Amino acid sequence: MTMPYSTMRILLAAIAALLFETIAANAQSKADPEAAKKEREVVWYTTTNLETSKVLAESFQKKYPYININFYRATVGPLTNRVLLEARTGKYDWDVVSGGGEMFTPFMERRLIASYRSPDIRLIDDDLVDKQGYWTAYTVGTFVLGFNKNLVRAQDVPKSYEDLLQPKWRGQKIGLDNSAGVFHALMSVWGRERASAYFRQLAAQQPVIKESTSILNQLLSAGEMPLAMSLAHLYELTLRKGAPIDWVALEPAVVRVIPMMLSAKARHPNAGRLLYDFLIGTEGQQIIRAYNRPTVRKDVLPDPPRLIQGYKRVTMYPQMYKNLAETQKLYDEILGLR
Repeated sequence: MTMPYSTMRILLAAIAALLFETIAANAQSKADPEAAKKEREVVWYTTTNLETSKVLAESFQKKYPYININFYRATVGPLTNRVLLEARTGKYDWDVVSGGGEMFTPFMERRLIASYRSPDIRLIDDDLVDKQGYWTAYTVGTFVLGFNKNLVRAQDVPKSYEDLLQPKWRGQKIGLDNSAGVFHALMSVWGRERASAYFRQLAAQQPVIKESTSILNQLLSAGEMPLAMSLAHLYELTLRKGAPIDWVALEPAVVRVIPMMLSAKARHPNAGRLLYDFLIGTEGQQIIRAYNRPTVRKDVLPDPPRLIQGYKRVTMYPQMYKNLAETQKLYDEILGLR
């Protein structure tokens, strides 16, 4: 007997709803402290600088003395390679990983990440949390325009991306880094054609291209150029040391997510969830703020709050890195790199 089409639709909808509820329930399952106590250990892989990582680990250990925390710190490339190499050999040491968004795609493609929606995400903006629970931002980096106050009068500070195209900023007066991240993120809101046209105009201004945002920060502070696009928290650190600089967020400001992910092969899944919750929880975020990185919780604002608030932003979330290589080729061509 053939089932009526309307009945089949209702049945399929019910099945889909049940599957969604099941997935959501699994993704939102909380850490079990008693089960974590039995696991006795948690392993954290991170790109966070060693000093901050140590303090975070020690604070977690103090809160959960029955769980031994081991962490491994490396930069994005080596850390990604380590995780992938371990996976190829059937070795899954890590429980939680945090670092650059470019790690997400290779890990996700190999099904190395578990879905987990921490109870603490209710205090984090929606654009900093993956809807499917595969990552949560635990810090961010906002790309802003820095300016040297000895070289730029207050009334001349650019207020928009278009202002950078004014004739007075032509001739190695604007610093840019050689990564296509900002270009890539702006493409998502402006569209490829408009973003490409803008960056071709910007390239005609003969900007200074450097290998990192840190170098740009140093050169701007030294007065080697009047303007430079770099990360707001780097400028804040330099500003506090007395450098004659300040910064403004051009809208939409590109906010790069530094995600945290839970291993799908975790040997200590409950301890991993406890660590995950701790890092985006009040205590973890207060430590991150104390070490001059932008926080993500609404009740633990960055110092100063403008590191993440007060302007329109476009979020460069981890999934966006999947097509970044293609954008990088276009960026290199536009700016005449390589």
